[in-house]
Amino acid sequence: MPLNESSLYPIDYIIFVATLAVSTLIGLYFGCMGNRQSTVKEYVLGGKRMRIIPVAVSVAVSHFSGTALLAIPADVNRYGASVWLFVFAFVVMGTAAVFVYLPVFFKLQLTSTYEYLEKRFDHKTKILGLFFYILAEILTFPILAYTPSLTFATASGINVQVIAVVLCAICIFYTSLGGLKTVVWTDVLQFVIIIVSLVTIYTIGLKQSGGFLQVWQTASLGERLQLFNFGLDFTARDNFWGLSLGCGATFTAITVVHQTGVQKFLSLPTYKDFVWSVAYVVISLCCVQTFGVFIGLEIYAKYKECDPLSSKQIQKHEQLLPFFVTQIASNIPGVCGLLVAAICSASLSSMSSNLNALAAVIYKEVVSKFVTDKSETRSTFVLKIIVLLVGIVGTCLVFVLERLGEILSVMSLVFGIAQGPLLGLFSLGMLVPRANSKGAFFGTLGGFISILGLTIPSKYYMLKGLIKTPTKSLSTSGCSYNQSLWSNVSSTILHKPVPSQSIPVEPNAIFKTSFFFYTLFGAIMTFIFGLVISYVTTADPPVDENLLSPVCRFRKSKRRADGTYLGVEEALQTLEK
Repeated sequence: MPLNESSLYPIDYIIFVATLAVSTLIGLYFGCMGNRQSTVKEYVLGGKRMRIIPVAVSVAVSHFSGTALLAIPADVNRYGASVWLFVFAFVVMGTAAVFVYLPVFFKLQLTSTYEYLEKRFDHKTKILGLFFYILAEILTFPILAYTPSLTFATASGINVQVIAVVLCAICIFYTSLGGLKTVVWTDVLQFVIIIVSLVTIYTIGLKQSGGFLQVWQTASLGERLQLFNFGLDFTARDNFWGLSLGCGATFTAITVVHQTGVQKFLSLPTYKDFVWSVAYVVISLCCVQTFGVFIGLEIYAKYKECDPLSSKQIQKHEQLLPFFVTQIASNIPGVCGLLVAAICSASLSSMSSNLNALAAVIYKEVVSKFVTDKSETRSTFVLKIIVLLVGIVGTCLVFVLERLGEILSVMSLVFGIAQGPLLGLFSLGMLVPRANSKGAFFGTLGGFISILGLTIPSKYYMLKGLIKTPTKSLSTSGCSYNQSLWSNVSSTILHKPVPSQSIPVEPNAIFKTSFFFYTLFGAIMTFIFGLVISYVTTADPPVDENLLSPVCRFRKSKRRADGTYLGVEEALQTLEK
């Protein structure tokens, strides 16, 4: 039997602790053995000797965080399996990576992606880009920390804030000690744990649900398999365009022009390695997404007559997956611990990647300007201190997060506000040769103001209960449970929600736009503002072709002898030279 009011066996705690211990040991190994990350290149880029699959796995797992692992199955239960359409978003991201953005970064071989903004535009545009990047990373860190803490708290009854502080401390320790190599190899370990956990949960759930066909039939009758909504209603949560193009823009922003992803890709020695790595990233993300959706269908099949959230057995819908696992595997020691370890692994990988990348950018673009002793030993020491300080700030923000609503919508809000304008800015620089520094700077500000004008009122109306996303049918007609146990556990780990106060205002339809469009909206507005301002102001000097994407470089290249221009394929081939 589980211990006391906890749903965990001793072996579950052992699995969880072992995951943290091995991750820490990896950090100790790379931080204390061999060259001990004694140079900036070694600490930030792994000495540019990393291998394809570890880098691909690291990029994939760091951008498919514990937030997604919890949110995807819960979303399938409430809104249907349309979130499987994320696979199209992953394809959009991979295509953009190979043909549009990363060829430029690979050619330039920059330590910080924000060096590109200064080379392409000017110093003030780089500073603006840095502001958005640092803002996004600091706001994202507590979200990533809160997710595994909520999972472990749900299963164990321990206070969520205590767990969050412990996890953050461990992540900060091994990241600051071992640099990029630690980040990549802990990600590999954590990816294995995630896959084993998903396969185990899916197999057990399938067996208890009567098999695949039974789950599929139940989901179909419950309207959970209505995937393709091609309508132009952008307020619909399951809109195909939001889930494919909107989320495609989000994944592109947090992977392809984001320091975390670019830094890992640049640790590969050749461009060919980079292309293969991107392919593996897309495949890995599609596999994890598909498993998450299938588990969500199993959850619906089990609770179709007694929804745990509606019946108050849980208080947040992100608790649904751990609640499901504690029920289907209550007599199987180790399964709950495996889930907690998987969620913890996914979030730790994202947190460590973000810390490492953020430290690299802050040191390169800010701190190094004021450091007189730039020896390798002193520089790596400063990098570690930056990791420590940023981690502490992010940890403190965990105490604010749990009052903001569903985690997935909060993450989309953060990405839309900060990453949307950044994606638009990099797109403007790489795709529009005529774009100038004035257009880039004021266009980004315009995009930022536009996305703020959309998201802040929208979130306000949501918190007031004036905007509600309709769910699929949820029933409590078949409920028969011991509510007191889960009510007691929930009350120890979550604050009671603040009662909403009604106000006599009907939100405008634009504020009901699906949060999946936030990043795309911010990018488009930045791009449009930047384009218009660039064309009505004085042009900058001619642009170096290396700063332009291969998809537009053929227009700026010299003609061949036969009068034709250098094409995209040939432009890409030049990257190996």
